[in-house]
Amino acid sequence: MNETQAQKKENTKGKRYQNFIELIMVGSVTGVFAGAAVTLYNLCSKFGEEFSRDAYAMVRANPAWIPLLFLVLALGAFLLTAAVYFVPMAKGSGLPQVEGATRGILQFSWFKDGAAMFAASLLSIFLGLSAGSEGPSLHIGAASGEGVARMLRRNEMIRRYQVTGGACAGLAVAFNAPLTGVAFAFEEAHKRFTPEVFICAFSSVIFALLTRNLLYDAFGLTADSFFQNFAFPTDTASGLFYLFLAASAIVCGLVGVLFYKWVLLLHGWFEKIQAKPFLKALIRIGIVVLLGGVFSLLTVNVMGGGKELIMAFGTQGGVQPISVERVFGLPLVATLLIVCALKFIITGANMGAGVPCGAFIPMLAIGACIGAMLNLLWVKLGMPPEYCDLLVMVCMSAFFTAIVKAPITGVVMICELTWSFAYLLPVVIGVAIGYVIGDIARTDSIYEELLELYVEEYGIGKSDKRETFTLTVAKGALAEKRELRAVLWPAGVRVQELIRGGESHIPDGETELLVGDELIIVCTTKEPQRTLEELKQILE
Repeated sequence: MNETQAQKKENTKGKRYQNFIELIMVGSVTGVFAGAAVTLYNLCSKFGEEFSRDAYAMVRANPAWIPLLFLVLALGAFLLTAAVYFVPMAKGSGLPQVEGATRGILQFSWFKDGAAMFAASLLSIFLGLSAGSEGPSLHIGAASGEGVARMLRRNEMIRRYQVTGGACAGLAVAFNAPLTGVAFAFEEAHKRFTPEVFICAFSSVIFALLTRNLLYDAFGLTADSFFQNFAFPTDTASGLFYLFLAASAIVCGLVGVLFYKWVLLLHGWFEKIQAKPFLKALIRIGIVVLLGGVFSLLTVNVMGGGKELIMAFGTQGGVQPISVERVFGLPLVATLLIVCALKFIITGANMGAGVPCGAFIPMLAIGACIGAMLNLLWVKLGMPPEYCDLLVMVCMSAFFTAIVKAPITGVVMICELTWSFAYLLPVVIGVAIGYVIGDIARTDSIYEELLELYVEEYGIGKSDKRETFTLTVAKGALAEKRELRAVLWPAGVRVQELIRGGESHIPDGETELLVGDELIIVCTTKEPQRTLEELKQILE
């Protein structure tokens, strides 16, 4: 290699390193802002759950307050409708919109969208709905990443990476699970592994958790564990246990598919409402909010995300009974059936109607409830009681995976929440069965489906025009020596043809881009000049 070639190679490496350092620096700032915002949100949501539980307990003890409760719920439904109507990015859990933003399909108006989700989802929690904090946490984190990129005037590609980093940071803070946040970036947000995605996600997550820890220390707080009432067996080698595990995962997978269908069915029903846009949104959100109020009035177990419900299923390895508050004094089996059915109905209704609230933890709570019911049956059929807590955990992951179709995130999340990889095999088996059942039923990720419905509902991309650009891969470009699928292309872009050495090729995802390659790029966009500038940032 001559001196000129060596110098060029060194310059290429230098540019890559500079790009990585920029991602780390901006990711760190994103982590600090996202960590602070999401920590504040989670503290408020925890207070909101406690407040709503006390308020509903007072109403149960004093039925004369019921009319006032429903008046408050009606007012809350109106405010939630206004939030969704004027700020569509605050609709639902916010997770589908975040996925759309990371892929360049949607764009945040970071302060407006983040503030609207913060306020609206908190209102849902204060109203006592089946509302988790993890989806909004992810949304608020993504909005923080967008805001940091805008304030630091980063280019479009860096902006999308920081939206990803902020989203991962929000999820990591909500669950106290850094690896789960990073896994989300690969499996859900971008559906690919690249060094840039890893760097932006990891740097944001680290600094977000450091910020959260500093704030918790300042206020004298500690993070709660999902499984603090659980005790897991030291030995899972029993063949009999794996038979019960497989049967449980099959049940959870089938119920997960039913939940998926329920969400989409309700969404279709709500879309058929004939009314003006605001009134239509008010009707669907109003119905669900009032129904959620009725369910929460019936049993405290339906309220909130479901973290306390999950902890109530812990039996310390079969030593103590399940500590779920009975519904109308009914036996435990009847209570679990009612709680699971109500949580199933209202969580699906929230997602179908687009109520601003998280559904991540409520879905885990439904899976845990199914596991608790199955344990009562399996113990009578001969399963040792010490496996009960482990089976609840496996059912959570199987149910979640059947709906979200994110097996890696499901496995990593459970292992992180238990702080142990000793139960990796049972969790992997449960997740695999849940995923296969969802695949057989031909379900996609529920968040992918909701993103498509969101794009269709708001007519995103309908005014886009078809454009064709011809660009050449330059020395030191970000795309140099990268596979086509490893490049973060703008939304709507497709490399139609590659000309190398005068010969034309039809590229695929594994095609490596080399210096001098001429690319014929076709895209659909409403801002051709902006898309061209993004492509130049990648190729020049």
